Amino acid sequence: MRDHDLPALERRTRGKSRFDDDEPQFLKRGRPTEPLADPDSEPDPATGERWSSWDDAVHGPQPHPAWLITELAAKDTELGVLKTGKEADVHLVRRAVPDTDRSCLLAVKRYRDPEHRLFHRDAGYLEGRRVRRSRENRAMASRTAFGRQMIAGQWAAAEFAALSRLWEIGAGHDRIAVPYPVQLRGTELMLEFVGDAESGEAAPRLAQLRPDPAELRDLWAQLVEALRVLARAGYAHGDLSPYNLLVHQGRLVVIDLPQVVDVVANPQGPEFLARDVRVVGAWFAARGLSGEQTDPGPLAGELLREAGLR
Repeated sequence: MRDHDLPALERRTRGKSRFDDDEPQFLKRGRPTEPLADPDSEPDPATGERWSSWDDAVHGPQPHPAWLITELAAKDTELGVLKTGKEADVHLVRRAVPDTDRSCLLAVKRYRDPEHRLFHRDAGYLEGRRVRRSRENRAMASRTAFGRQMIAGQWAAAEFAALSRLWEIGAGHDRIAVPYPVQLRGTELMLEFVGDAESGEAAPRLAQLRPDPAELRDLWAQLVEALRVLARAGYAHGDLSPYNLLVHQGRLVVIDLPQVVDVVANPQGPEFLARDVRVVGAWFAARGLSGEQTDPGPLAGELLREAGLR
C-alpha cells in the first residue's frame, strides 16, 4: 500500500454528504441556537467564573488529550478576546478545577447572532450541505431570521465535524496539524488554544512572519502536505490564506474551517480548491520561493487526483 493511501473509512465517498448538518451527533440538542440560556452559565460578577459547559455539549473525538479538563466541577473564566471577525469572535477562556493546579486554556469561537450578516457570498459554500427538512431548506434559501440561525449552526457544525475528522486522521499515519475540537454547544465552538499556555499569547499567523529561506521552504512543505491530507479526505479549506494558518514552534497549524468545502458534493469544489492553492502560493512566491514550486496549476491538479476527481 502506498504511504498516502488512507483506510477505507478515511477516504471520501460519493454517497451521503458529510455535511448533512442535522445529524444528531452534531446538533443532537435541537435546532442550532445561540449557547443555551442557563442560570449556571452566567458568570459570577465578582470573579468572572462560570461552571464548565462540558456536560451540556457535544464532545470532540476520543481519546481526549491529556491536557483537557473534563471534570464537571471545573469552572471557565473569560480572559479576553483573541480575534474579532464579521462572522464570529474568538475568546480566550481558562478552564480550571477549583482548589487544584489543574487548568487548560481554550479558544472559544462564538458565531454572531442571526441578526448579523454571515459569510459574504455564502451560497457557494453551502452547496453540498443540506438538511433533511424542507422548511429549514426554504428558510436558509430565503435568509429569514430562522434561516440565518440555521446557517450559523451549519457553520459551527461543519467546522466541528471537519476538525474532528482531521484530528482523527492526524492521529494516524497521515499528519495535519489542526486545533483539537473540544466541544460544540449550539453555535459556540471550543477549541484547543494554540500558543503559549503560560502567557496566553496566541501563536502568530503566517502572514505576520518573515521567514528566512530555509524556514520558508519548510513551511511550504508542511503546507503542501496539509493540502494533500485535506484533499485525500475530500476537503478544500475554502478560505485558505496566510491569515488562516498559525505557526507554533515551527509547526504550521490550519485554522478557521467553518466554510470547509466537500470537493465531491459541492459542484464548485474544484474551484475552491484551486483558489486556496493560488492564494497561499502567491504569498510564498512573494517571499522568495521559486515560481516552479508555487505554480498553482500542477499542485491543484495533484490535489484533485488525491481527492479522486481526476
